[in-house]
Amino acid sequence: MTLKPLAAALSSLLFSLFTLSGQTPSLPRLEKTGDKFTMNVDGEPFFMFAGQSGNSSTWPSMMPGVWEVVENMHCNTLEIPVYWEQIEPEKGEYDFSSVQMLLDGAGERDVRLVLLWFATWKNGSNHYMPQWMKRDSKRYPNVIGKDGKEVDSPSPHCEEAMREDAEAFSRFMGYLKENDTRHTVIMVQVQNEPGTWGSVRDHSPKAEKIFAGQVPAELLTDKVLSELGVKKGKKGSWKDVFGDDADEYFHAYHVAKYINYVAQAGKKVYPLPMYVNVALRDPIDKPKATQYESGGATDNVICIYKAAAPSIDFVAPDIYLQGDERFKETFRLYSRPDNALMVPETGGSYYTKYLYEVIRRGIGFSPFGIDHLRQRESGAQKALSKEYALLSPLSGELALWGSQGKIFTTIEPSDHSTRTLDLKGDWNAVISFKGNGLGGDDSDAKGKAMVIKLSEGEYLCVGTFCRFSFAPAGKASGRAWQYLRVEEGKWEDGAFRMERILNGDETDWGGPAVGESPKMFHITLVAR
Repeated sequence: MTLKPLAAALSSLLFSLFTLSGQTPSLPRLEKTGDKFTMNVDGEPFFMFAGQSGNSSTWPSMMPGVWEVVENMHCNTLEIPVYWEQIEPEKGEYDFSSVQMLLDGAGERDVRLVLLWFATWKNGSNHYMPQWMKRDSKRYPNVIGKDGKEVDSPSPHCEEAMREDAEAFSRFMGYLKENDTRHTVIMVQVQNEPGTWGSVRDHSPKAEKIFAGQVPAELLTDKVLSELGVKKGKKGSWKDVFGDDADEYFHAYHVAKYINYVAQAGKKVYPLPMYVNVALRDPIDKPKATQYESGGATDNVICIYKAAAPSIDFVAPDIYLQGDERFKETFRLYSRPDNALMVPETGGSYYTKYLYEVIRRGIGFSPFGIDHLRQRESGAQKALSKEYALLSPLSGELALWGSQGKIFTTIEPSDHSTRTLDLKGDWNAVISFKGNGLGGDDSDAKGKAMVIKLSEGEYLCVGTFCRFSFAPAGKASGRAWQYLRVEEGKWEDGAFRMERILNGDETDWGGPAVGESPKMFHITLVAR
């Protein structure tokens, strides 16, 4: 029996034991300990080593290819859309066969699902609304731009569309509650990159009347106003309170309120964790809202989403921006005390270098279009599948260690300089990159390292294109030291399994090194 069917059989056995004992697996949930968030699945910490399918992959003819890539990449989670137009092809008539297809396929492979509700918004447009709604533009209007012309984006001020979406979503969540008793689905994304391209907000007569009215009380709290850079105690119309930013804040608030209405309806039926993904604005250059998707949970309006959409557990950045500084700033902005970090979409091989950073801070990582990567960018799939193969057996441990602050990471800087990690005790990790026979073009900076503190002087180290060394710190600072033992191996059945002990050439020239393929070391140190 191969590992995948064996895992599925074990999962089925565990579920049967739960059932016989009168218990059911606990509902997936997001938990916070201190300032760290952890995803819990079946009552245990869980990091999502995920992959997201292409937009149009949830069809029987496409799924064999999707499942093939999921298995080849060693994903423990598949993110995949469900389509409102497919689920409710005629008003009030529901077809959940596509959802059941996903539940069955994931259950057979012991893979978890994050389902993406493609409904009112998908990349700012309403292209996944049912046809019976698309045909009735008067009842379900789009945004009107400042020039009076219709924009290809649904208006957040259409209560009827909002109620239709909420009804379909609650039916969908009800189907999951009744048919997914094993909690294969661990999370739901509500809409997809909501907002509007081509207009900062809706300028329809209805929207203009609301815009001229008073700013809602939930945006006038000291906390929200302070975060938006507005003087506390300010009241009045949107323009009075927010000035030049009024159009964007108005649109973000009403998009968030609409999404909250939908999410709240679904959570009343089945309270799985829910999130909204975000088409980012550049967090360094900070362009005007005319240059990005206005109305989404971009970094400057996260607090508006928090105030307007309390039924959404967190907002998640889709990261396609390039450059370490943009990544670091995005991570900082979305790793808030009130927001878990998850990267539900990112690109190909370039972005693999940021995986460890997300493991340290977040709950999940996922490249987009994995079934397309199989066809057009096998290198990206290959790079990440090696990482997933090595790390997915530690999913629970990594989630727990991250919440406990035991994970330390670094990425190779553009100048390839050495990085020192403060391991919060008697040791620092010293990570070097180029110039040590590690491979890679001098113009590349794709090395990365992760050091996990198991105990004082005992570490689990993983990396690519890097070399691990250490230096005594704290009360041991200045003392001579040496490797007590360096083991290379992998994680298996809840423990590190040693494959060989490294010594001599592998450790005498600056410490154990890793090239293109990730490796795992169990290292113990002694200060003399």
